[in-house]
Amino acid sequence: MCKEAGVEAGETKTVFALKAAAKDVKALEKCPDPSPILVGPLRIEFSSPVSLDLVRSENPDVQEGGRFRPRDCVALQKVAIIIPFRNRDEHLKFWLYYLHPILQRQQLDYGVYIINQDGDEVFNRAKLLNVGYMEALKEYDYDCFIFSDVDLIPMDDRNTYKCFSQPRHLSVSMDKFGFRLPYNQYFGGVSSMSKQQFLKINGFPNNYWGWGGEDDDIYNRLSSKGMSISRPSGAVGKCRMIRHDRDKQNEPNPQRFNRIAHTRETMNQDGINSLTYKVIRVEKDQLYTKITVDVGRRFM
Repeated sequence: MCKEAGVEAGETKTVFALKAAAKDVKALEKCPDPSPILVGPLRIEFSSPVSLDLVRSENPDVQEGGRFRPRDCVALQKVAIIIPFRNRDEHLKFWLYYLHPILQRQQLDYGVYIINQDGDEVFNRAKLLNVGYMEALKEYDYDCFIFSDVDLIPMDDRNTYKCFSQPRHLSVSMDKFGFRLPYNQYFGGVSSMSKQQFLKINGFPNNYWGWGGEDDDIYNRLSSKGMSISRPSGAVGKCRMIRHDRDKQNEPNPQRFNRIAHTRETMNQDGINSLTYKVIRVEKDQLYTKITVDVGRRFM
């Protein structure tokens, strides 16, 4: 009798513990939209260099791989931030310094992925973005993808790095263009797409080697699938660009205009379904996951 009573008491404690745990999970509600801890317009400066040690110390809640999720609510989206990269270490420090606090205030469940092109072949931004999409999904069930150049910093944290019912262009008002949209079809700089939107257009083109053209190709893909571009207001969508000379091995792509003209014919064969690459190494820092890849060589 005593033994049975003891077992019964133990089982009762377990049931109470499970109910308490379930209650705690239920108590963690979805994060509000918009986040209540946003501050609005920000002062963005690049005059004084920053160190990674400083950024790490100021963001103790960011975990290995540049991962973060809110503690007091359940994030509305799981966001992978993809940055195409090569030889931009100083720019990356500024990006991490400003963006990690912004992304945390936006209450996102996010990870930062730096996709580093190995070797000295001509830069291929769009292909690196495709690689980032594939590699991020190997780690976590992301449902939203932010594609960002490393030299662009938002000037207002109300410009939320998340996905919407339509593909989102986030870098609307860049200082480089006098805080104006250069043309209505412009989709460069920083953009967001849900997993479904990205797959609907077969991802990004893999054959844009060098500077220019891939953003217009992506716009054509979206348009051909009946999607439209959403944007924040010009005031909220302000961004600052870190000034720099054009990188070596990123000269203007002379074939870009011809390729853009044929997007509709090529997009079903050129994209995520034709992507080939080789991972060279993966580095995990508190602030980011850096994936160095060989994306092959261009065919003339």
